[in-house]
Amino acid sequence: MLSRILTIAQQEIRIGIRNRWILLATVILAVFSLALALLGSAPAGTLGVDRLTITVASLASLSVYLVPLIALLLAFDAVCGEIERGTLLMTLSCPISRSEFLIGKAVGHTLVLAIALVVGYGLTAVVLLATGTGSLSGLVDFARLIGTSVLLGICFLAIGYVLSALTRQLGTAAALAIAAWLFLVVLYDLALLGALVANPSGVFASQVFPYAVLLNPADAFRLFNLAALGASDLVGGMSGVSETLPFDPALALVSLILFAGIALSASAVLIRRITP
Repeated sequence: MLSRILTIAQQEIRIGIRNRWILLATVILAVFSLALALLGSAPAGTLGVDRLTITVASLASLSVYLVPLIALLLAFDAVCGEIERGTLLMTLSCPISRSEFLIGKAVGHTLVLAIALVVGYGLTAVVLLATGTGSLSGLVDFARLIGTSVLLGICFLAIGYVLSALTRQLGTAAALAIAAWLFLVVLYDLALLGALVANPSGVFASQVFPYAVLLNPADAFRLFNLAALGASDLVGGMSGVSETLPFDPALALVSLILFAGIALSASAVLIRRITP
C-alpha cells in the first residue's frame, strides 16, 4: 500500500518540477515575503520586537491569500484532469485503490507546497538573520508559520479534490476553485464583518461570530498564528479578535486539522463514485 501511494506522490512531484510548479510557487512566496520583510517592518524599532517576528505577523495575513490559491491551483485537476486526459482508467486498472490514488495525490501536492514554503519563506529568514535583524524566537515563529501554512494548504488541497471529483471538465473545476477561493478567503470575512458592524454587541457578536471564525480554515489559520505571536500591537483585525474569544485560540489549530480530515474524507467518498 505504501509503495503505491509513494509512486503516485513521486509522479505528482515530477509533474510539479516539469511544469515549474515548485519554482513558480517558491518565487511568488519569496518575492512577497522578502518585500514584507525589507519594506514593511518599520514598526520593529518602536515596538521593541525583532524584524523576524514582525515579518511573521505580516506573512500570516499574506499566507491566507497565497497558500489557498496555490493549493487550489495544484488540486483542481487532480481527478477531472485525469478523466479528461484518459489516464484515470489506466491508473485504476493497476492494483491501486481509489483511496490510495487520492492519498498519493495529497502527499505529492503537500510536498510540493511544503518545498515552496520552506524555500520561499526560509530565504526571507536567512536574509533577516544575515543582516542581524532576527533572533532565535523569531525563527521559532517562522517554523510555526510554515507548519501551519502547510496545514492550511492541505485544507484547500482537499477542497480542490472535492471540486475536481464533482465535475468532469477542467474549465468547470477551475471556475469552482476560484469561486471557492473568493468565498472562503474574501467574501466570508466581508460577510462576517458586515454582520458584526450591523450588530456589534448582540447575540451574533458574542455567540455566533467566534465560532463562525473557526469554521473557515483561512480565518482559523490567521487566528492561531496571530494569537501565538501576541500580535495585537503589530497588526489589527484577527489579532484583536483573539483577545475576546470565549475559547483558547489553540482550538483554531484543532479546527484546521478537523477541516482537513473531513474534506479529505469527502473527496475519498466522491472519488469512489466516479466511473472513469
